[in-house]
Amino acid sequence: MSMFQVKGATLLSLAVAMSAGSVVAQAQDATSQSHPRLSPARDVTVVYAVQPEKMPKPVQAIVQFKAEGDKLRIDSPDHAGSTILDRPAQRVTLIMHKQRVYTSFSPKHGLRNPFMLDMAMQYAPDGTGSVAGLACNKWTITSSHGKATACVTEDGVILSEEGVDADGLHGKLEAQTVTYGPVAEAQFQAPADYQQITAQMPIPHGGGVHGGGAMSSAAPK
Repeated sequence: MSMFQVKGATLLSLAVAMSAGSVVAQAQDATSQSHPRLSPARDVTVVYAVQPEKMPKPVQAIVQFKAEGDKLRIDSPDHAGSTILDRPAQRVTLIMHKQRVYTSFSPKHGLRNPFMLDMAMQYAPDGTGSVAGLACNKWTITSSHGKATACVTEDGVILSEEGVDADGLHGKLEAQTVTYGPVAEAQFQAPADYQQITAQMPIPHGGGVHGGGAMSSAAPK
């Protein structure tokens, strides 16, 4: 699964699919000319429109980043479900708010994330642009599966991306709003009064979960 592949009809499914995108790398010097900064330098919340190739129209994803990309949270616009990625702990937490349950696991092949860039890719500068009212640098990105283009701010926020992702699938994403400001640590933890459960299905490569009903069919720990 990848950022451009949707395994279920719900936005939670989209958020879960997103957790299996390109490999997260450590943030690099923003002044580097060989590649853009690989993760945000400051706490920031971005509302993205995300459109896999075969979807008739984009869907929203609300993404909160901690500085340097150590932690990230993806929410559907109705806040029915959340995906939390914790890089230092190498943990993915999936939350369903209506059911007040969550599950947490360590991906077998490492934590992955489409909203940060990957040093395994090759980058070529391609001018400048503006998305959501912010200036960004355009990059042509080449991977083993093909090419994509992205526009990334100097401080490491991906504002737009289109083309082939790390799994060879096509799609695009574009920031609608970008809001800098502290993101509370509690946003990257499951609520204390939610029940932790164990999913009754194998975890695919990269830590994604197939379908939107993964946790609803799970049994309590």
